[in-house]
Amino acid sequence: MFPSSAPARRRVLLALGFVLLFTLGRRAGAESPKVTDYASIQAALDANPGRPVFLPAGDYEIAKKIVINKSGSGLYGPGRIIQTTPDQPILTVENAADVQLRDLTLTRAEGRMESRSEGLFLHRAEDPTLDNVRVLDNRSAAGAISLRECRGALVRGCRVENYMRISIDDRTASENYGYAFRCIDGSGIVVVDSEGTTVQNCRVIERHLLPTKAVKDEHQLGVFTKKNPTKGALISQQVWDAAYVDNWHQGSAIVVNGPRRNSRTQLLGNQIDNAAQGIDLHCDQVIVANNIVNNAFIGMKAMHGSRNVLITGNQFIKNDLWAIGLMPGAASGVSRAAEGDKPALEPNTDGGSIIAQNIISDFGYGNAAWIWGKSASCNPLRFDRGQKPENPPLTDVLIQGNVIYDTGRDRPLIEGQPQREPPRYQYSVRIEAGSGNSPQGLHFTGNLFHPGTAGVSNVELPP
Repeated sequence: MFPSSAPARRRVLLALGFVLLFTLGRRAGAESPKVTDYASIQAALDANPGRPVFLPAGDYEIAKKIVINKSGSGLYGPGRIIQTTPDQPILTVENAADVQLRDLTLTRAEGRMESRSEGLFLHRAEDPTLDNVRVLDNRSAAGAISLRECRGALVRGCRVENYMRISIDDRTASENYGYAFRCIDGSGIVVVDSEGTTVQNCRVIERHLLPTKAVKDEHQLGVFTKKNPTKGALISQQVWDAAYVDNWHQGSAIVVNGPRRNSRTQLLGNQIDNAAQGIDLHCDQVIVANNIVNNAFIGMKAMHGSRNVLITGNQFIKNDLWAIGLMPGAASGVSRAAEGDKPALEPNTDGGSIIAQNIISDFGYGNAAWIWGKSASCNPLRFDRGQKPENPPLTDVLIQGNVIYDTGRDRPLIEGQPQREPPRYQYSVRIEAGSGNSPQGLHFTGNLFHPGTAGVSNVELPP
């Protein structure tokens, strides 16, 4: 007899739902081709083009990357794929549509986790779905999950963990820099030259390599390993002579790159912990909403021609250099008519953006505070000038309803002093004014900004 009380009925329905899901899951695994019926994962995929293949529980070691290149194909199940070759990706999707990857774990063998390759790499994929995929210990600047020239990708509920390594950042080929240096580097989710991408409810977490002083000293991080005869255009003489940079913690949890080609991106409800940069944007028409960025020296930045960026409803916690930064970069530029063999260029400008309803808290309490804590550049909100004189300015940004919360006011009194701990930032807002490409058209309304040690802003905030 069906229970009469509402709570009892709910319990019965919930139990029936679990039974149904379990039965359907078993049936799907039973009816789909199984990897264990073939010589290898690759053999199973090749024998079943356009069909999903089930990967039963267990460990599957591979020495070559797995390739999916047929539309409608897929791989799903609780199995764990372990790549034993460091310079190979784990799995790639190439030139295929409607590929689905679900519930998989991709990782690298113990002692072979540092790589220059991606963990999961999608190239020219149309409408792919990554759902509940875990990429663990793929320690590479190339990205644990990397999408390039894709359309309509959905990356949902995935987990990236331990994606950073000790590396050399070589900038000797750039006239702007002209040096190489030792660093921590690595990226979690990388999206390049893609359209209509959604990254939702993912977790990007680094636990293996944190920016401590002991790690810096052990690996001589920030020290130049190469230096060109001529100083780079964007480097100060002081840094050039010292042959050392502070920004040795490189990489980002989520990167969206390619401002002239990357558009219509959504970053929704993601959890980021212990990154160098939490979210790094070089793209147009992007929504950054309801994310939590915890313990990154930069919470997020949008630059190099990032236009129409909506940043709303996010929590930025324990950031040390800035939490939200908008600025033109060296790649920002105006339009250019075709001339000779040079094609015409559309404008690549920064602005037309909104920063609304975000909360910035615990600023200056992160792992990198010991590096940046005494710098005047440590300000929760930053609006910068262009890196080069020819960069067009950041223009037309609405900043509304945000909170910058001074956590020090809630901490215990400093022993022997009548006041509480001062803010760990000079200004709540820093606007780099006084040049031809300083920010223009900033509009502030309805914000709650706890002042820093020198006040709310380095310049009078425009209404």
